[in-house]
Amino acid sequence: MRILVLGAGAVGGYFGGRLAEGGRDVTFLVRAPRAAALAEHGLKVGSALGDFQVPVKVATADRIGGPYDLVILTAKHYDLDAAIEAIGPGVGPKTAVLPLLNGLVHLDRLDAAFGLGRVLGGVAYVGAVLLPDGSVRHINRMSGIAHGERGGGISERTKAIEQEFAGTPVAAPANDNILLEMWEKFILIGAMAGMNCLMRGTVGDIVATEEGERLMVEAIDEVASIAAASGFQPRPQSRDRVQTMLTEAGSPNSASMRQDLEAGRRTEAEAIIGDLLRRARRFGLATPLLRAAWCHLQVHENRLAAKR
Repeated sequence: MRILVLGAGAVGGYFGGRLAEGGRDVTFLVRAPRAAALAEHGLKVGSALGDFQVPVKVATADRIGGPYDLVILTAKHYDLDAAIEAIGPGVGPKTAVLPLLNGLVHLDRLDAAFGLGRVLGGVAYVGAVLLPDGSVRHINRMSGIAHGERGGGISERTKAIEQEFAGTPVAAPANDNILLEMWEKFILIGAMAGMNCLMRGTVGDIVATEEGERLMVEAIDEVASIAAASGFQPRPQSRDRVQTMLTEAGSPNSASMRQDLEAGRRTEAEAIIGDLLRRARRFGLATPLLRAAWCHLQVHENRLAAKR
């Protein structure tokens, strides 16, 4: 397969880098300065699963070279319109677009741009950061992608994507119920980001307080109730895994949304917490913790908007 990865940041750099390390035909669509740096030094990834530095192919907006068989999309939600415009020339009649964004709100916008049949469902399981020197640091041992046809079942193109990652440290089996997988990740990220931002602390900071663990479980309940009302009741093992992760004593885990919040940057709150709250309202569900988190985050976003 010819694969285009939008960006070479934390997530795109990690997964695309693993493909490049495995000798796959992968190209990174990046801005000119990043393209020059990658062309000169290659892509460097530090990981407990194996460090590597590999030369990579790059493309810029004026030289995309499509169409590609697969486009992996790892943009921030607030950059989605620009991302759609950027990858457009690389999308042909048989291109599959695999978004690895949290939440669900991006699907409608991608369908409108490229057609329902081209857009797969996808979820990334990885902790990674882009360092100031342009290298990527894989900060945990999670290294997986869930992907599949949103209508269910296993298709030839999802089998082909699975094969592209075969032999790399990335587990990427084709998934026959990808929307449920996406909702289960939405429960994790919604509860974690909401609580991390509302309480301005890590999971460990929160559960070390008198009410923290109970509030965290209530936040999980709120998001899980939205998933169930939407027709995606989380599987018991998924619910147990999320609760274990978000109530672990001493855990350093914290959503990237909190990092952006505390650094004074834009966040993806609108597409995660805001979207969950709108869905809850449609079903008449009470979500007091999500409401408080959304208010907190809107104050931050409104202040940023006033400065622009």
